[in-house]
Amino acid sequence: MSVAAKKIAEAEQLVQAAEKSLKTSLLKWVPDYDSAADEYAKAATAYRIAKSFDKSKECLLKAIECYKNNKSWFHAAKSYEQIILICKDLDKLTDVEEYANKACSLYQQHGSPEAAASALDKAAKLTEQKYPEMALRFYQHAVEVIMIEDSTRQASEYSSKVSRILVKLQRYEEATKALKKEIGFYQQTESYGQIGRLVVALVLVQLALGDSVEAEKSFKEWGTCCEAEEVSTLQTLLQAFDEEDGELAAKMLASPFIRHMDVEYAILAKNIPLPKGLEVEKKSGGANEANSTRELEEEDGDGLC
Repeated sequence: MSVAAKKIAEAEQLVQAAEKSLKTSLLKWVPDYDSAADEYAKAATAYRIAKSFDKSKECLLKAIECYKNNKSWFHAAKSYEQIILICKDLDKLTDVEEYANKACSLYQQHGSPEAAASALDKAAKLTEQKYPEMALRFYQHAVEVIMIEDSTRQASEYSSKVSRILVKLQRYEEATKALKKEIGFYQQTESYGQIGRLVVALVLVQLALGDSVEAEKSFKEWGTCCEAEEVSTLQTLLQAFDEEDGELAAKMLASPFIRHMDVEYAILAKNIPLPKGLEVEKKSGGANEANSTRELEEEDGDGLC
């Protein structure tokens, strides 16, 4: 008998034991939810090892019902997290949102906001590559949940992920608000070193929106938190946009410390529209080149005649 077959046989025995635990009789008036939940959970593990994922999920849902009947909210939430992993095995990541939110709700009911936020964080990491908008909702929810505990430091970490995904999705207006919120969290914890990089990110997003005036206001408001290199680069960058010097703006956007920021901001810096002055210069330069070429051709023609 193969390992898979042995595990399926083991799981079937555990399911039978769970069903027996739920039965009542003249001498047993109340189902034994505790034992049944434990047996269903073990059966789910055996089915998963045998790669019988649908049956594993079915057993976990039955275990959850038993935990709920026993008001074991924490264990029910843990089981929902197991189902999320099975969704990954089944390549059904679109189902993750339902179970992650249920796990979060049960952890909160148990009085464990940190576990609730952690469940959302894990779900976000699982879905971010294929479904960034779903991951965004998880991180936004995690910020709300963790702030119930006034855990500003943890909230700032989740908020950072919110900002980066919004930039990745090119939702720059929302990214601007998220970055300002993130700066607020770091101000509360007096993490001024972190604020400096966020100011750079905020300026980049506002320039991507084509709003160099707001970018300058942001720099004036929080620029004192920036390091010397950041201050120098931002001052020159904003001056380049003010003077419509595209060549200088491109040089500043290619600064080493900008290239080594979080990948979303580094990519953003490459795609920021440069001041129109560069385009004008290129066009006029092209026209001059064309005129020069024509003049040379005419001169050559005159010489031949």
